Amino acid sequence: MENPFKQINQPLKEVPQELKAKVMSDIAMAKLIMELAALFSYNIGDVIETVIRSRKDTK
Repeated sequence: MENPFKQINQPLKEVPQELKAKVMSDIAMAKLIMELAALFSYNIGDVIETVIRSRKDTK
């Protein structure tokens, strides 16, 4: 088995355009899913901060 760390200092190889387009498409889809999940979920940190702040204000 060849040591993969020996290839670190080698020049970068050109990636096929089809593969590059597929990777960029997958990244865009993942980002879209993350943004949609953020829209339909609670930001727990913000909820806790708001509750603590409202408790301090009522005392």
